[in-house]
Amino acid sequence: MRLVGISLLIATLAVAGCAHRPADDPADPLEPVNRAVFKFNETADKYALRPVAKVYADITPAPARQGITNFFDNLQEPRNIVNAILQAKFVQAGKNLGRLLLNSTAGLAGFVDVATEVGLEKHEEGLGQTLGYWGVGEGWYLMLPLLGPSTNRDLVGFAGDSFVNPSFYLPGRYDVYSISANAVNLVNTRANFLAADGILQQQFDRYLFVRTAYLQQRWNLIHDGNPPLEGFELPPDEPIDAPTSNPQVTPLAPASEPAEAPK
Repeated sequence: MRLVGISLLIATLAVAGCAHRPADDPADPLEPVNRAVFKFNETADKYALRPVAKVYADITPAPARQGITNFFDNLQEPRNIVNAILQAKFVQAGKNLGRLLLNSTAGLAGFVDVATEVGLEKHEEGLGQTLGYWGVGEGWYLMLPLLGPSTNRDLVGFAGDSFVNPSFYLPGRYDVYSISANAVNLVNTRANFLAADGILQQQFDRYLFVRTAYLQQRWNLIHDGNPPLEGFELPPDEPIDAPTSNPQVTPLAPASEPAEAPK
């Protein structure tokens, strides 16, 4: 499930700061429309989602919020497994499978992240990343109503990933219980990032800030945290003649032979 509310993207900045994208500007031909949608999303978050998330955070203990986060993260593991296989990352797919089995059993249906405690760290994989891994371009940058930033490639990936989520195949997935569960996931996720709101508010152009952060984060995820330095050229190497001796030490002239004493 994608995040609703632009300020949630701030959680990616720690990763985005170390990511490198090509130096050319992103394709954003719909920028006027995207900016209008961005403004709408900010308004919806300010007057609807964020106030609810603040009340929720005040009345819900932190361990309970973490358990809910773990539960919904565990539902994403099938997606991670399938896309790791599609990227030929079979070792990673095995680790994701181990996370799913361990957290679903010993972790009490995923509410406790036992897998991370034993060294099986979470590793996110999605169809958008898979398409990027195999060279599919990201296309246009998009700002979606209520869903937030995306690209043509990630929008296709989001649609495809929905078929891998176990909740898609449950009967009555659009009933009141399913809708309530999705609402809890949404509010809980928003509450997790309330502390990061101030970073976004400090930006001169919040739209450009979010666009850059999102694209850098996606670039970083596609390359598993080790993106190539495309578009960044290093200066050519210049040969350096190394001195044969320390240039700061002036060699002493050889001592002249003492003059012969007069007889």
